[in-house]
Formats: sequence, structure tokens, C-alpha cells
Amino acid sequence: MKILVLNCGSSSAKFAVIDPESGEEFISGIAQRLGSPQASLDWKFGGKKETKELPGADHDQALREVVALLHETKLADGLRGVGHRVLHAGTKFSGSRLATPDVIAKTEECIPLGPLHNPPNLLGIKIAEQLFPGLKNVAVFDTAFHQTMPPRAYRYAVPAEWHDKFMVRRYGFHGTSHRFVAGQTIKQFGLDPNNSAVITVHLGNGCSCAAVQNGKCVDTTMGLTPLEGVVMGTRCGSVDPALVGYMSKNLGKSAEEIVDFMNKKCGLLGLSGLSNDMRTLVEAKDKGHEGARLAIEVFCYVLAKHIAGLAVPLGRVDVMAFTGGIGENSWPIRAQLMGHLAFLGLSLDEAANRANGKDTGGRISRETKPQAVIVPTNEELMIARDTAEIVGAS
Repeated sequence: MKILVLNCGSSSAKFAVIDPESGEEFISGIAQRLGSPQASLDWKFGGKKETKELPGADHDQALREVVALLHETKLADGLRGVGHRVLHAGTKFSGSRLATPDVIAKTEECIPLGPLHNPPNLLGIKIAEQLFPGLKNVAVFDTAFHQTMPPRAYRYAVPAEWHDKFMVRRYGFHGTSHRFVAGQTIKQFGLDPNNSAVITVHLGNGCSCAAVQNGKCVDTTMGLTPLEGVVMGTRCGSVDPALVGYMSKNLGKSAEEIVDFMNKKCGLLGLSGLSNDMRTLVEAKDKGHEGARLAIEVFCYVLAKHIAGLAVPLGRVDVMAFTGGIGENSWPIRAQLMGHLAFLGLSLDEAANRANGKDTGGRISRETKPQAVIVPTNEELMIARDTAEIVGAS
């Protein structure tokens, strides 16, 4: 079986064709810088990377090029469905859904909660319906995994009217990654699916953590939007909400402009004054760059506080699973973070950590409980599996 996975952003469209059973990825790529003269389609097939310039192409043109490529590589004929990453479902869906008119309408109602992501996500579904009229489309929501959180975890201390009328609450994101990694962790490290306590730590340009009890999310670090929580590449994470009004007055900018700045110009980039890329910052820190040192210290300290807080809803920690670009590859960050968390009983195996767990099956701690491990994420495979299951059931 082959599933086409699409992730349409505001100026990009990622794609992959995956076998949901074996996990084999037949082709993958991205159409990027859409709408600009530099637009291009980049893909990997048969071990080779190729590029095609698409100057000025929009999402529709780019996806038509993807379809042509799938026909050229003989992958189009065997497709059984199309799975789409969709950011925000509010409280409407706690799992992936067949993209029926009703599901699409309810997802459109969540556009105010995901104004930058939901429109292009939905556009991808619309275009796929036109280009693949015989295939079913499935929406896989980023927020769905976190819908098992109890009210004490997702409610803000604001009037009930804000929650009831304006949908103000914590939703959480990176749900597809957290769900995949939690499931893999339980399976890979022999945990009891009905009696397990896992903290998943997704660290990339965007970062979030989740407390997963018996396979279900009971708390997470992101909130109403992906801005809340830990320090990220360009996002500041949790700050005093009064900061928005304060800086709006001082800079003479609107609240919307300040929030946009907090999303795009803060975090590691703002603290360091150098870069949002952790690899660059680690190298700069080793060369004595003070801004890089401060950014890494704040990143690890804030992250440790959030992880420690996630032990509260779990009552204990069996495994802490690192994933994402930083989580899977940056041994200095994991080492510094685990130094803060030693009181939880985590004991770092320095050699295994430096090798990114490659010789120890992912384990980077010495003790058996709690364990610190590395589990590579695979959101595309998770989307493909959901799509195959829903298409098969329908």
C-alpha cells in the first residue's frame, strides 16, 4: 500500500509517498518559496536528489508538478489515499478524520486559532481532491493528541465566557510527533501500555514537551498557540502577558506586531543576537560567544523546569524520550539539560550520549529507571498510518 502525505504551509508544500506498514519512503520532497521568483521543487527518489525551478508557482501549480513527478516515477497508480497535516482542530476532533465537507467546515471554524496554518492546510486538501478525484483525503490534526488533557491542565484562569465563547484554552501542538514517539518508546523499551509514564521532548526550531500516561497525553507545554511553553528557535516561549502591552507602548507598534515579533525574532535568535540554529550556537559558545552561552543556558534551564513540571501529572517518570533535530542530534544540549534534572534520578551515560544512542538502542542514561532515550520522530509515517486505517475503514 502507498499513501501520499502532504503538508502545505503558507509558502511551501512538503510531500512523501510512504508504505504505512513497512515504513518505506519511496519519494519525498518540498516545493518551497512558493509565490516568489525563487520557487522550486526539490525531491529525493532512488537515492538521488533533484531540483526543478518553478518561478512564481503557487500551491496549485506546485502540486500539479508533484503529481506529474509521481506519474513519472510510477508511484501515482498505486496510491490508496492522501493524508494531510492540519494544524488546528480546536476541541472539535480528538483524532484524525476523513476530510468530509462537515470536517472541512469545522476545521475552517478553527482558522482564527490557526490563521497562518489552517488556510494552506485546507487548500492542500482542496487541490488534492481535484488532482486525485478517486482518492480519499484524511486530515491529521496537530492538536488532536492533546485532547485527552483534563480541564485542570487545559483551562486558563480566565472567565468561563472566554473559554465558552472564544475557545480560549490550552491546545498543544506537535501532537503527531508526540504520539508517534510515545508509542515507539512504549514498544521499544518494553513499557506496560496500561501502566507507563513517559515525557516526550520534541526539540527543533519549534520545541514542546508532553506528559504521556498509558499512551495518552495528560499535559503539554504549548498552549492556545505554539508561542507558549519552552524557549524555541525564534519563539520566546512563556512570558508575562503584560509584555505585549508594555512593548507595544514602548515601540509604538500594535499588539499583533509585537506577537509576530515574539514568534519570529525572539527565542535563541533574540537571546544570542546571532542565530536560531543550535549547531551554530554550540560552536559559537565553545569559541567564547557570550550571547550564544546565555541563549543555551536559558534554553536548557527553562526546558528543565517545564520537564520537571510534567512529572507532576504523571506521578513518576519511566522514560524521558528526546526527539526532533536538536533532541536527536545535540549531545551537549542533552548533557546540560540532564544535569539540571539529575534530582529525578536521571544518570547520563556520557559515551552513549555523545554517540546519540546509536550503540545502545537509543538509551543515553546509566540507570534503568528513569531512562533517558533518543527516539527519532516520523510524523509522515504517523500520518500515513492514520490515513491507511481511515481509508481502509471507509
